[in-house]
Amino acid sequence: MTSSSGDPARPGTVLLRGGTVHTGTGAPVSAMLTRGGEVAWLGDAAELPVDPHDVDELVELDGALVTPAFCDAHVHLTMTGQGLDGIDLSGTRSVGEALRLIEAAARHTRGRPVYAHSWDETRWAERRPVTAAELDRASYGGVVYMPRVDAHSASVSSAMAAVARVHGLDGWDGTGVVTREAFAAVTNAFTSAMTPADRRYYLDLALRTAAEAGLGLVHETGADHLTSFDDVHAVLEAGAGAGRTGTVAYWGLLVDSAEEAAELARHLGVLGLAGDLSADGSFGSRTAHLLEPYLDDDGEPGQDRGFGYLTAEQVRDHVVACTRAGLQAGVHVIGDAALHTVADGFRQAAEIVGADAVRAARHRWEHVELPDADVLGTMAELGIWGSVQPAFDAAWGGPDGMYALRLGERRALAALPLRSMVDAGVPIALGSDSPITPLDPWGGVHAAVWHHNEAERLTVEEAFAAHTAAGFALAGRPGGTLAPGQPATYVVWDLPGDVPRTPSGLPDLAADPTPVRPAARRTVVDGHPTFRREGA
Repeated sequence: MTSSSGDPARPGTVLLRGGTVHTGTGAPVSAMLTRGGEVAWLGDAAELPVDPHDVDELVELDGALVTPAFCDAHVHLTMTGQGLDGIDLSGTRSVGEALRLIEAAARHTRGRPVYAHSWDETRWAERRPVTAAELDRASYGGVVYMPRVDAHSASVSSAMAAVARVHGLDGWDGTGVVTREAFAAVTNAFTSAMTPADRRYYLDLALRTAAEAGLGLVHETGADHLTSFDDVHAVLEAGAGAGRTGTVAYWGLLVDSAEEAAELARHLGVLGLAGDLSADGSFGSRTAHLLEPYLDDDGEPGQDRGFGYLTAEQVRDHVVACTRAGLQAGVHVIGDAALHTVADGFRQAAEIVGADAVRAARHRWEHVELPDADVLGTMAELGIWGSVQPAFDAAWGGPDGMYALRLGERRALAALPLRSMVDAGVPIALGSDSPITPLDPWGGVHAAVWHHNEAERLTVEEAFAAHTAAGFALAGRPGGTLAPGQPATYVVWDLPGDVPRTPSGLPDLAADPTPVRPAARRTVVDGHPTFRREGA
Protein backbone atom coordinates (compact mmCIF):
# COMPACT_ATOMS: atom_id res chain seq x y z
CA MET A 1 0.00 0.00 0.00
CA THR A 2 1.46 3.36 -1.00
CA SER A 3 0.30 6.93 -0.68
CA SER A 4 -0.86 8.95 -3.66
CA SER A 5 2.56 10.59 -3.65
CA GLY A 6 4.11 7.18 -4.27
CA ASP A 7 6.08 7.15 -1.01
CA PRO A 8 6.16 3.49 0.16
CA ALA A 9 7.40 4.51 3.62
CA ARG A 10 4.28 6.54 4.39
CA PRO A 11 0.99 4.63 4.26
CA GLY A 12 -1.71 6.24 2.20
CA THR A 13 -5.37 6.85 2.99
CA VAL A 14 -7.43 3.72 3.61
CA LEU A 15 -11.18 3.55 4.08
CA LEU A 16 -12.79 0.48 5.64
CA ARG A 17 -16.59 0.33 5.55
CA GLY A 18 -19.52 -2.04 5.74
CA GLY A 19 -18.61 -3.99 8.86
CA THR A 20 -18.30 -3.66 12.62
CA VAL A 21 -15.38 -1.71 14.06
CA HIS A 22 -14.70 -2.51 17.73
CA THR A 23 -12.85 0.58 18.91
CA GLY A 24 -12.01 -0.59 22.42
CA THR A 25 -13.21 2.76 23.76
CA GLY A 26 -16.97 2.80 23.20
CA ALA A 27 -19.80 1.69 20.96
CA PRO A 28 -18.92 0.00 17.67
CA VAL A 29 -19.04 1.89 14.38
CA SER A 30 -19.34 0.76 10.78
CA ALA A 31 -16.42 2.56 9.10
CA MET A 32 -12.86 3.71 9.74
CA LEU A 33 -10.52 6.02 7.83
CA THR A 34 -6.75 5.84 8.31
CA ARG A 35 -4.14 8.21 6.95
CA GLY A 36 -0.35 8.15 7.22
CA GLY A 37 -0.32 5.21 9.62
CA GLU A 38 -2.86 6.73 12.04
CA VAL A 39 -6.58 6.49 12.57
CA ALA A 40 -8.10 9.66 11.11
CA TRP A 41 -11.84 9.10 11.60
CA LEU A 42 -14.39 6.59 12.90
CA GLY A 43 -18.13 6.69 12.44
CA ASP A 44 -21.12 5.61 10.44
CA ALA A 45 -20.51 4.78 6.79
CA ALA A 46 -23.29 7.16 5.80
CA GLU A 47 -21.33 10.07 7.29
CA LEU A 48 -17.99 9.63 5.56
CA PRO A 49 -15.78 12.74 5.67
CA VAL A 50 -14.22 11.89 2.29
CA ASP A 51 -15.34 10.75 -1.11
CA PRO A 52 -14.63 6.98 -1.33
CA HIS A 53 -13.17 7.59 -4.80
CA ASP A 54 -10.49 9.86 -3.34
CA VAL A 55 -8.83 7.34 -0.99
CA ASP A 56 -5.81 5.26 -1.88
CA GLU A 57 -7.51 2.02 -0.88
CA LEU A 58 -11.15 1.16 -0.25
CA VAL A 59 -11.75 -1.96 1.83
CA GLU A 60 -15.27 -3.33 1.64
CA LEU A 61 -15.65 -5.27 4.87
CA ASP A 62 -18.79 -7.21 3.84
CA GLY A 63 -19.78 -7.64 7.47
CA ALA A 64 -16.30 -8.44 8.82
CA LEU A 65 -15.12 -7.37 12.26
CA VAL A 66 -12.32 -4.83 12.72
CA THR A 67 -10.52 -4.71 16.08
CA PRO A 68 -7.32 -3.26 17.49
CA ALA A 69 -4.45 -5.68 16.98
CA PHE A 70 -3.57 -7.97 19.86
CA CYS A 71 -0.46 -7.71 22.02
CA ASP A 72 1.21 -10.79 23.51
CA ALA A 73 2.83 -9.70 26.77
CA HIS A 74 5.21 -12.66 27.17
CA VAL A 75 6.95 -14.52 24.34
CA HIS A 76 10.26 -16.13 23.46
CA LEU A 77 10.36 -15.31 19.79
CA THR A 78 13.35 -17.28 18.52
CA MET A 79 12.30 -20.29 20.58
CA THR A 80 8.84 -19.93 19.04
CA GLY A 81 10.33 -20.15 15.57
CA GLN A 82 12.42 -23.12 16.62
CA GLY A 83 9.32 -24.81 17.95
CA LEU A 84 7.40 -24.20 14.74
CA ASP A 85 10.27 -25.79 12.84
CA GLY A 86 11.01 -28.56 15.35
CA ILE A 87 9.37 -31.78 16.51
CA ASP A 88 6.18 -30.95 18.42
CA LEU A 89 5.54 -33.60 21.06
CA SER A 90 2.51 -31.93 22.65
CA GLY A 91 0.12 -34.40 21.07
CA THR A 92 2.02 -37.56 22.03
CA ARG A 93 0.48 -39.97 24.52
CA SER A 94 3.38 -42.27 25.36
CA VAL A 95 7.15 -42.44 25.62
CA GLY A 96 7.19 -44.83 22.67
CA GLU A 97 5.25 -42.44 20.44
CA ALA A 98 7.64 -39.60 21.30
CA LEU A 99 10.68 -41.76 20.62
CA ARG A 100 9.32 -42.83 17.23
CA LEU A 101 9.01 -39.17 16.18
CA ILE A 102 12.54 -38.47 17.39
CA GLU A 103 13.93 -41.48 15.52
CA ALA A 104 12.22 -40.35 12.31
CA ALA A 105 13.66 -36.86 12.80
CA ALA A 106 17.14 -38.24 13.45
CA ARG A 107 17.02 -40.18 10.19
CA HIS A 108 15.84 -37.10 8.31
CA THR A 109 18.42 -34.71 9.78
CA ARG A 110 21.30 -37.15 9.16
CA GLY A 111 23.38 -36.36 12.23
CA ARG A 112 22.24 -32.79 12.89
CA PRO A 113 20.93 -31.97 16.38
CA VAL A 114 17.29 -32.82 17.01
CA TYR A 115 14.99 -30.32 18.75
CA ALA A 116 11.86 -31.99 20.11
CA HIS A 117 9.69 -29.99 22.47
CA SER A 118 6.48 -29.55 24.47
CA TRP A 119 6.20 -33.01 25.99
CA ASP A 120 4.23 -33.54 29.17
CA GLU A 121 4.81 -36.81 30.99
CA THR A 122 1.49 -36.44 32.85
CA ARG A 123 -0.19 -37.13 29.49
CA TRP A 124 1.97 -40.17 28.73
CA ALA A 125 0.87 -43.67 29.65
CA GLU A 126 4.16 -44.28 31.46
CA ARG A 127 3.91 -41.03 33.52
CA ARG A 128 7.69 -40.51 33.32
CA PRO A 129 10.20 -38.56 31.21
CA VAL A 130 12.29 -40.08 28.45
CA THR A 131 15.79 -41.17 29.51
CA ALA A 132 19.14 -40.47 27.89
CA ALA A 133 19.57 -44.15 27.06
CA GLU A 134 16.27 -44.16 25.15
CA LEU A 135 17.22 -41.00 23.28
CA ASP A 136 20.62 -42.45 22.44
CA ARG A 137 18.98 -45.44 20.80
CA ALA A 138 16.35 -43.37 18.98
CA SER A 139 18.90 -40.88 17.63
CA TYR A 140 21.68 -43.39 16.92
CA GLY A 141 23.91 -41.63 19.42
CA GLY A 142 23.05 -38.12 18.26
CA VAL A 143 22.47 -34.80 19.98
CA VAL A 144 18.88 -34.46 21.20
CA TYR A 145 17.52 -31.49 23.17
CA MET A 146 14.02 -32.20 24.41
CA PRO A 147 12.60 -29.41 26.63
CA ARG A 148 9.48 -30.09 28.64
CA VAL A 149 6.37 -28.06 27.79
CA ASP A 150 7.06 -25.60 30.64
CA ALA A 151 10.69 -25.00 29.54
CA HIS A 152 12.00 -25.55 33.06
CA SER A 153 13.33 -29.06 32.55
CA ALA A 154 14.37 -31.27 29.65
CA SER A 155 15.38 -34.75 28.64
CA VAL A 156 18.68 -34.90 26.78
CA SER A 157 20.73 -37.53 25.02
CA SER A 158 24.14 -38.54 26.32
CA ALA A 159 25.81 -36.57 23.53
CA MET A 160 23.85 -33.43 24.46
CA ALA A 161 24.73 -33.90 28.14
CA ALA A 162 28.40 -34.24 27.24
CA VAL A 163 28.40 -31.12 25.06
CA ALA A 164 26.75 -29.11 27.87
CA ARG A 165 29.02 -30.64 30.56
CA VAL A 166 26.11 -31.14 32.92
CA HIS A 167 27.59 -33.96 34.96
CA GLY A 168 27.92 -32.75 38.52
CA LEU A 169 25.78 -29.65 38.01
CA ASP A 170 22.79 -28.92 40.24
CA GLY A 171 19.73 -30.38 38.54
CA TRP A 172 21.43 -33.29 36.71
CA ASP A 173 19.66 -36.49 37.80
CA GLY A 174 22.00 -38.95 36.07
CA THR A 175 19.29 -40.47 33.84
CA GLY A 176 19.06 -37.72 31.24
CA VAL A 177 16.61 -35.29 32.89
CA VAL A 178 17.90 -31.79 33.66
CA THR A 179 16.47 -28.99 35.78
CA ARG A 180 17.78 -25.75 37.31
CA GLU A 181 21.51 -25.15 36.66
CA ALA A 182 21.85 -28.22 34.44
CA PHE A 183 18.85 -27.16 32.35
CA ALA A 184 20.35 -23.71 31.82
CA ALA A 185 23.64 -25.27 30.74
CA VAL A 186 21.95 -27.55 28.23
CA THR A 187 19.78 -24.74 26.83
CA ASN A 188 22.76 -22.43 26.41
CA ALA A 189 24.84 -25.17 24.78
CA PHE A 190 22.08 -25.96 22.30
CA THR A 191 21.26 -22.36 21.38
CA SER A 192 24.92 -21.30 21.10
CA ALA A 193 25.22 -23.47 18.00
CA MET A 194 22.59 -21.36 16.22
CA THR A 195 23.95 -19.34 13.29
CA PRO A 196 22.77 -15.80 12.46
CA ALA A 197 21.02 -17.23 9.41
CA ASP A 198 19.25 -19.79 11.60
CA ARG A 199 18.10 -17.04 13.94
CA ARG A 200 16.79 -14.87 11.11
CA TYR A 201 14.85 -17.83 9.75
CA TYR A 202 13.29 -18.64 13.13
CA LEU A 203 12.39 -15.01 13.82
CA ASP A 204 10.82 -14.57 10.40
CA LEU A 205 8.77 -17.73 10.90
CA ALA A 206 7.64 -16.58 14.36
CA LEU A 207 6.73 -13.06 13.24
CA ARG A 208 4.78 -14.29 10.23
CA THR A 209 2.86 -16.59 12.57
CA ALA A 210 2.26 -13.68 14.96
CA ALA A 211 0.89 -11.50 12.17
CA GLU A 212 -1.47 -14.24 11.00
CA ALA A 213 -2.69 -14.55 14.60
CA GLY A 214 -3.54 -10.83 14.64
CA LEU A 215 -0.68 -9.69 16.84
CA GLY A 216 0.57 -6.14 16.42
CA LEU A 217 3.12 -6.23 19.25
CA VAL A 218 4.94 -8.87 21.29
CA HIS A 219 7.01 -8.60 24.47
CA GLU A 220 10.23 -10.61 24.27
CA THR A 221 11.18 -11.84 27.77
CA GLY A 222 14.74 -13.11 27.68
CA ALA A 223 17.30 -14.19 30.24
CA ASP A 224 20.75 -15.72 30.11
CA HIS A 225 19.47 -19.20 31.02
CA LEU A 226 17.34 -19.15 27.85
CA THR A 227 19.05 -17.02 25.24
CA SER A 228 21.73 -14.38 24.60
CA PHE A 229 22.43 -10.68 24.06
CA ASP A 230 22.75 -11.36 20.33
CA ASP A 231 19.28 -12.84 20.33
CA VAL A 232 17.74 -9.77 22.00
CA HIS A 233 19.34 -7.51 19.41
CA ALA A 234 18.07 -9.74 16.61
CA VAL A 235 14.53 -9.82 18.02
CA LEU A 236 14.38 -6.02 18.24
CA GLU A 237 15.81 -5.63 14.74
CA ALA A 238 13.35 -8.16 13.32
CA GLY A 239 10.36 -6.22 14.62
CA ALA A 240 11.64 -2.75 13.74
CA GLY A 241 10.88 -2.68 10.02
CA ALA A 242 7.64 -1.62 8.35
CA GLY A 243 5.26 -4.46 7.71
CA ARG A 244 6.29 -6.54 10.75
CA THR A 245 4.69 -7.27 14.09
CA GLY A 246 6.41 -4.91 16.52
CA THR A 247 8.77 -6.14 19.21
CA VAL A 248 9.82 -4.81 22.59
CA ALA A 249 12.17 -6.65 24.91
CA TYR A 250 13.05 -7.26 28.53
CA TRP A 251 16.13 -8.95 29.95
CA GLY A 252 16.05 -10.96 33.17
CA LEU A 253 19.31 -10.17 34.97
CA LEU A 254 19.68 -9.24 38.62
CA VAL A 255 21.36 -5.87 39.32
CA ASP A 256 22.00 -3.85 42.46
CA SER A 257 22.92 -0.40 41.14
CA ALA A 258 21.11 2.13 38.96
CA GLU A 259 24.26 2.69 36.89
CA GLU A 260 24.61 -1.00 36.06
CA ALA A 261 20.90 -1.24 35.23
CA ALA A 262 20.97 1.79 32.93
CA GLU A 263 24.10 0.65 31.08
CA LEU A 264 22.78 -2.87 30.52
CA ALA A 265 19.41 -1.60 29.30
CA ARG A 266 21.11 0.88 26.97
CA HIS A 267 23.36 -1.81 25.52
CA LEU A 268 20.49 -4.21 24.92
CA GLY A 269 17.79 -1.71 23.98
CA VAL A 270 15.36 -3.24 26.49
CA LEU A 271 12.55 -1.55 28.41
CA GLY A 272 13.56 -3.12 31.67
CA LEU A 273 15.34 -5.84 33.56
CA ALA A 274 12.37 -8.12 33.95
CA GLY A 275 10.81 -11.02 32.09
CA ASP A 276 12.41 -14.34 32.94
CA LEU A 277 14.47 -13.24 35.92
CA SER A 278 13.41 -16.34 37.81
CA ALA A 279 12.26 -16.16 41.40
CA ASP A 280 11.23 -19.82 41.08
CA GLY A 281 10.41 -22.44 38.45
CA SER A 282 7.23 -24.18 37.29
CA PHE A 283 4.58 -26.55 38.64
CA GLY A 284 5.14 -29.12 35.91
CA SER A 285 8.83 -29.52 36.74
CA ARG A 286 8.11 -29.24 40.50
CA THR A 287 10.41 -26.22 40.72
CA ALA A 288 7.89 -23.46 41.52
CA HIS A 289 8.40 -22.48 45.18
CA LEU A 290 5.43 -23.49 47.37
CA LEU A 291 4.35 -22.97 50.95
CA GLU A 292 2.80 -26.46 51.02
CA PRO A 293 4.51 -29.49 49.46
CA TYR A 294 3.81 -30.89 46.03
CA LEU A 295 1.83 -34.10 45.82
CA ASP A 296 3.79 -37.24 45.06
CA ASP A 297 2.76 -39.49 42.19
CA ASP A 298 0.48 -41.40 44.59
CA GLY A 299 -1.48 -38.22 45.27
CA GLU A 300 -0.21 -37.81 48.82
CA PRO A 301 1.76 -34.77 50.06
CA GLY A 302 5.50 -35.27 49.68
CA GLN A 303 8.50 -33.35 50.95
CA ASP A 304 9.27 -31.28 47.86
CA ARG A 305 8.32 -27.58 47.96
CA GLY A 306 10.26 -26.47 44.87
CA PHE A 307 12.98 -23.84 44.80
CA GLY A 308 13.25 -20.15 45.57
CA TYR A 309 16.02 -18.58 43.49
CA LEU A 310 15.96 -15.05 44.91
CA THR A 311 15.90 -13.52 48.39
CA ALA A 312 13.72 -10.57 49.36
CA GLU A 313 16.87 -8.50 49.75
CA GLN A 314 18.00 -9.29 46.21
CA VAL A 315 14.57 -8.34 44.89
CA ARG A 316 14.66 -5.12 46.92
CA ASP A 317 18.04 -4.05 45.54
CA HIS A 318 17.02 -4.92 41.99
CA VAL A 319 13.80 -2.92 42.18
CA VAL A 320 15.55 0.07 43.74
CA ALA A 321 18.21 0.02 41.01
CA CYS A 322 15.69 -0.25 38.16
CA THR A 323 13.36 2.37 39.61
CA ARG A 324 16.17 4.87 40.00
CA ALA A 325 17.33 4.12 36.46
CA GLY A 326 13.83 4.72 35.07
CA LEU A 327 13.42 1.08 34.02
CA GLN A 328 10.80 -1.58 34.56
CA ALA A 329 11.81 -4.30 37.00
CA GLY A 330 10.18 -7.68 37.18
CA VAL A 331 10.47 -11.37 37.84
CA HIS A 332 9.17 -14.75 36.75
CA VAL A 333 7.19 -15.85 39.82
CA ILE A 334 4.63 -18.66 40.10
CA GLY A 335 4.43 -20.37 43.49
CA ASP A 336 2.92 -18.83 46.63
CA ALA A 337 6.16 -18.98 48.62
CA ALA A 338 8.06 -17.19 45.85
CA LEU A 339 5.28 -14.62 45.51
CA HIS A 340 5.57 -13.78 49.21
CA THR A 341 9.33 -13.36 48.85
CA VAL A 342 8.97 -11.08 45.83
CA ALA A 343 6.18 -9.04 47.45
CA ASP A 344 8.36 -8.55 50.52
CA GLY A 345 11.24 -7.35 48.32
CA PHE A 346 9.01 -4.86 46.49
CA ARG A 347 7.61 -3.50 49.75
CA GLN A 348 11.15 -3.00 51.06
CA ALA A 349 12.09 -1.20 47.83
CA ALA A 350 9.09 1.11 48.17
CA GLU A 351 10.27 2.09 51.65
CA ILE A 352 13.57 3.23 50.09
CA VAL A 353 12.51 4.99 46.87
CA GLY A 354 8.91 5.76 47.76
CA ALA A 355 5.68 4.09 46.72
CA ASP A 356 4.94 6.80 44.14
CA ALA A 357 8.21 6.09 42.32
CA VAL A 358 7.51 2.35 42.30
CA ARG A 359 4.00 2.90 40.95
CA ALA A 360 5.26 5.22 38.21
CA ALA A 361 7.76 2.63 36.94
CA ARG A 362 5.17 0.06 35.67
CA HIS A 363 7.03 -2.87 37.20
CA ARG A 364 5.78 -6.30 36.15
CA TRP A 365 5.56 -9.86 37.40
CA GLU A 366 5.30 -12.80 35.00
CA HIS A 367 2.78 -15.65 35.56
CA VAL A 368 1.64 -14.88 39.16
CA GLU A 369 -0.19 -18.18 39.55
CA LEU A 370 -0.80 -18.65 43.29
CA PRO A 371 -1.17 -15.18 44.80
CA ASP A 372 -3.14 -14.69 47.99
CA ALA A 373 -4.97 -11.54 49.10
CA ASP A 374 -1.85 -10.08 50.73
CA VAL A 375 0.18 -10.48 47.53
CA LEU A 376 -2.58 -9.00 45.40
CA GLY A 377 -2.85 -6.11 47.83
CA THR A 378 0.85 -5.38 47.44
CA MET A 379 0.58 -5.52 43.65
CA ALA A 380 -2.39 -3.16 43.61
CA GLU A 381 -0.86 -0.73 46.10
CA LEU A 382 2.43 -0.49 44.19
CA GLY A 383 0.95 -0.57 40.66
CA ILE A 384 2.66 -3.86 39.76
CA TRP A 385 1.38 -5.39 36.55
CA GLY A 386 0.59 -9.08 36.22
CA SER A 387 1.73 -10.51 32.88
CA VAL A 388 -0.42 -13.64 32.88
CA GLN A 389 -1.24 -16.56 30.60
CA PRO A 390 -4.86 -17.83 30.73
CA ALA A 391 -3.91 -20.63 28.34
CA PHE A 392 -2.03 -22.23 31.24
CA ASP A 393 -5.33 -22.80 33.03
CA ALA A 394 -6.93 -24.07 29.83
CA ALA A 395 -4.08 -26.54 29.26
CA TRP A 396 -3.31 -27.73 32.79
CA GLY A 397 -5.86 -26.31 35.23
CA GLY A 398 -9.07 -27.65 36.70
CA PRO A 399 -9.75 -30.62 38.96
CA ASP A 400 -8.34 -33.20 36.54
CA GLY A 401 -5.37 -31.44 34.94
CA MET A 402 -1.64 -31.46 35.57
CA TYR A 403 -1.96 -28.73 38.19
CA ALA A 404 -4.28 -30.96 40.23
CA LEU A 405 -1.79 -33.82 39.96
CA ARG A 406 0.98 -31.59 41.27
CA LEU A 407 -0.96 -29.42 43.73
CA GLY A 408 -4.32 -31.04 44.46
CA GLU A 409 -7.72 -29.76 43.35
CA ARG A 410 -7.92 -26.89 45.85
CA ARG A 411 -4.71 -25.20 44.74
CA ALA A 412 -5.29 -26.07 41.07
CA LEU A 413 -8.59 -24.17 41.09
CA ALA A 414 -6.94 -21.26 42.93
CA ALA A 415 -4.23 -20.91 40.28
CA LEU A 416 -4.18 -17.88 37.98
CA PRO A 417 -7.00 -16.01 39.78
CA LEU A 418 -7.87 -13.52 37.03
CA ARG A 419 -11.08 -12.16 38.55
CA SER A 420 -9.42 -11.77 41.94
CA MET A 421 -6.60 -9.81 40.31
CA VAL A 422 -8.93 -7.45 38.47
CA ASP A 423 -11.20 -6.96 41.48
CA ALA A 424 -8.16 -6.21 43.68
CA GLY A 425 -7.10 -3.46 41.28
CA VAL A 426 -4.11 -5.29 39.79
CA PRO A 427 -3.53 -4.28 36.14
CA ILE A 428 -3.09 -7.37 33.95
CA ALA A 429 -1.86 -7.99 30.41
CA LEU A 430 -2.40 -11.33 28.71
CA GLY A 431 0.17 -13.39 26.85
CA SER A 432 1.08 -16.91 25.80
CA ASP A 433 4.65 -17.55 26.97
CA SER A 434 5.08 -18.94 23.44
CA PRO A 435 6.32 -21.56 22.66
CA ILE A 436 5.02 -22.87 26.02
CA THR A 437 1.52 -22.28 24.64
CA PRO A 438 0.90 -21.15 21.03
CA LEU A 439 0.56 -17.62 19.68
CA ASP A 440 -3.22 -17.70 19.88
CA PRO A 441 -4.71 -14.52 21.34
CA TRP A 442 -8.33 -15.49 20.71
CA GLY A 443 -7.57 -18.71 22.53
CA GLY A 444 -6.18 -16.66 25.43
CA VAL A 445 -9.33 -14.54 25.56
CA HIS A 446 -11.48 -17.67 25.49
CA ALA A 447 -9.42 -19.25 28.28
CA ALA A 448 -9.87 -16.15 30.45
CA VAL A 449 -13.62 -16.16 29.84
CA TRP A 450 -13.87 -19.91 30.57
CA HIS A 451 -11.43 -20.26 33.49
CA HIS A 452 -11.88 -23.65 35.15
CA ASN A 453 -12.85 -21.82 38.32
CA GLU A 454 -16.09 -19.99 37.51
CA ALA A 455 -15.36 -17.40 40.20
CA GLU A 456 -12.16 -16.35 38.38
CA ARG A 457 -13.62 -15.75 34.90
CA LEU A 458 -13.38 -12.43 33.06
CA THR A 459 -15.93 -10.92 30.72
CA VAL A 460 -15.19 -10.95 26.99
CA GLU A 461 -14.54 -7.20 27.01
CA GLU A 462 -12.22 -7.43 30.03
CA ALA A 463 -10.21 -10.28 28.53
CA PHE A 464 -10.00 -8.63 25.10
CA ALA A 465 -8.81 -5.33 26.58
CA ALA A 466 -6.20 -7.19 28.64
CA HIS A 467 -4.91 -8.81 25.44
CA THR A 468 -4.86 -5.56 23.44
CA ALA A 469 -4.74 -2.13 25.11
CA ALA A 470 -3.17 -3.46 28.32
CA GLY A 471 -0.20 -5.02 26.56
CA PHE A 472 0.55 -1.81 24.68
CA ALA A 473 0.20 0.22 27.88
CA LEU A 474 2.50 -2.11 29.83
CA ALA A 475 5.17 -1.54 27.17
CA GLY A 476 4.54 2.21 27.20
CA ARG A 477 3.48 2.12 23.55
CA PRO A 478 0.47 3.73 21.86
CA GLY A 479 -2.01 1.25 20.46
CA GLY A 480 -4.56 -1.30 21.51
CA THR A 481 -7.52 0.98 20.83
CA LEU A 482 -8.87 2.62 17.68
CA ALA A 483 -9.39 6.38 17.99
CA PRO A 484 -8.34 9.42 15.97
CA GLY A 485 -4.61 10.00 16.42
CA GLN A 486 -3.96 6.39 17.51
CA PRO A 487 -1.79 4.08 15.37
CA ALA A 488 -3.57 2.32 12.52
CA THR A 489 -2.76 -1.04 14.08
CA TYR A 490 -5.74 -3.29 13.54
CA VAL A 491 -7.04 -6.61 12.23
CA VAL A 492 -9.90 -7.45 9.90
CA TRP A 493 -11.53 -10.69 11.07
CA ASP A 494 -13.94 -13.08 9.41
CA LEU A 495 -16.29 -14.73 11.91
CA PRO A 496 -18.66 -17.66 11.53
CA GLY A 497 -22.07 -16.24 10.72
CA ASP A 498 -23.85 -17.79 13.71
CA VAL A 499 -21.52 -16.39 16.38
CA PRO A 500 -23.39 -13.98 18.67
CA ARG A 501 -21.85 -10.56 19.35
CA THR A 502 -21.40 -8.52 22.49
CA PRO A 503 -22.71 -4.93 22.56
CA SER A 504 -19.20 -3.74 21.63
CA GLY A 505 -19.19 -5.95 18.51
CA LEU A 506 -16.85 -8.68 19.76
CA PRO A 507 -17.73 -12.36 19.34
CA ASP A 508 -19.52 -13.40 22.52
CA LEU A 509 -17.13 -16.15 23.59
CA ALA A 510 -19.02 -16.52 26.88
CA ALA A 511 -22.06 -17.86 25.05
CA ASP A 512 -20.52 -21.26 24.31
CA PRO A 513 -17.55 -23.13 25.82
CA THR A 514 -16.51 -24.29 22.35
CA PRO A 515 -13.60 -22.08 21.27
CA VAL A 516 -14.30 -19.66 18.42
CA ARG A 517 -11.38 -18.92 16.11
CA PRO A 518 -11.96 -15.78 14.01
CA ALA A 519 -9.77 -15.87 10.89
CA ALA A 520 -7.62 -12.84 10.15
CA ARG A 521 -8.26 -11.43 6.70
CA ARG A 522 -5.56 -8.81 7.11
CA THR A 523 -3.35 -7.52 9.92
CA VAL A 524 -2.03 -3.96 9.77
CA VAL A 525 0.64 -2.37 11.99
CA ASP A 526 1.12 1.42 11.86
CA GLY A 527 -0.70 1.45 8.52
CA HIS A 528 1.50 -1.25 6.96
CA PRO A 529 -0.03 -4.67 6.17
CA THR A 530 1.81 -7.47 7.96
CA PHE A 531 -0.51 -10.27 6.84
CA ARG A 532 -3.07 -10.70 4.08
CA ARG A 533 -4.92 -13.96 3.69
CA GLU A 534 -4.65 -15.29 0.17
CA GLY A 535 -7.73 -14.55 -1.85
CA ALA A 536 -9.09 -12.04 0.70
